[in-house]
Amino acid sequence: MPLFNQKVSSGLAIADDTDILHFLNPDSSDKYVDARTALKNSDIYSIIFQLSADLANGKLQANMPRAQGILNNPTQTSNAHAFWQSMFAQLLLGGECFAYRWRNQNGTDMTWEYLRPSQVTPFLLEDGSGLIYNINFDEPEIGVMEVVPQSDLIHIRLLSQNGGKTGISPLSALANELQIKDQSNKLTLSALGRSIIAPGVLRIQHGGLLSDKEKASRSRQFMKQTSDSKNGPIVLDDLEEYTPLEIKSNVAQLLNQVTWTSAQIAKVYGVSDSIINGQGDQQSSIQMMGNAYIKSLSRYAKAVTGELNNKLSADITLDLRSAIDPLGDEYASTIANLQKNGTLGANQASWLLQQAGYLPDDLPEKEQPKVQVQPVQMVSSDEKQSAEGGEDDENN
Repeated sequence: MPLFNQKVSSGLAIADDTDILHFLNPDSSDKYVDARTALKNSDIYSIIFQLSADLANGKLQANMPRAQGILNNPTQTSNAHAFWQSMFAQLLLGGECFAYRWRNQNGTDMTWEYLRPSQVTPFLLEDGSGLIYNINFDEPEIGVMEVVPQSDLIHIRLLSQNGGKTGISPLSALANELQIKDQSNKLTLSALGRSIIAPGVLRIQHGGLLSDKEKASRSRQFMKQTSDSKNGPIVLDDLEEYTPLEIKSNVAQLLNQVTWTSAQIAKVYGVSDSIINGQGDQQSSIQMMGNAYIKSLSRYAKAVTGELNNKLSADITLDLRSAIDPLGDEYASTIANLQKNGTLGANQASWLLQQAGYLPDDLPEKEQPKVQVQPVQMVSSDEKQSAEGGEDDENN
């Protein structure tokens, strides 16, 4: 559709009150954090990569074959893992992510197209019965698609202030922290550039007032003397005194002044700062930190499955076991404990481990232990009677 022949959408614009405040006060531009700029921060990049990768490593499982097929192969331009990680990364950065559903005449999903938030403009229907979208596609043949019903769009949201219509970016809570960290980085670089590192002080006694050129010249001569002597003993006359200098620089303290920003970033995303190479809580065990991380992933997983269940009309779950336990050792240990206390039988435990892929399906049956037969000595009746008679004589 040509750009000069656009139609005005018959819907109400969904705008945040803060947009009006920013328009009236353009100086408060620091309240908006661009996702591209935020990813240049090492802490934010680390946490976004780990969370999105772990969510993409999970298995989306549906109870319908059609829904399972589009979940396994959602796009033709990349693989499934890259598509879902991109969706989850945009969800974590912007608070919402979009994908257009290309469907055939029967309504069956053929492929999904990832959309940037800048390509999508949501509107509320005048009667409040639903949402419609204006989409600006990158393909020139498609151009602008207007009044797209919400059933044709995958729209996953996180925290919302308008009843779940749109999402809020978690980066909005980090505006001050990122600004402070940027200023701290500039201060640290400036301090490092202006720091003075000297090997020692050469004091000239009774020399009067020397000019700067003479002092610099004597310093170069002294360094040349040290180099020519091949790091041997320094020889001075009575008019000079050399003192090795030990300067305790405070530049290192500048590097540690804003380590709390890493903890603030982790707090916004609901995870421990240990996953972004911080020290974390030294009192917590590895298992406790793992359980907290699983809870954090589950919060984001519910936002994903809630949208997919609504749009695909299926029961969809996100199994995070492969993400949090890639080798399956923890799962196998749990099954072994259930078998040990009698909750599961040996055949049930093997079946569960095979279903999880921990044991191969063609696992041979367990060999039965061989029972050793003890030789039995046959005793005749005459020998038995004589033996019993001998026992009676001994008793008498």
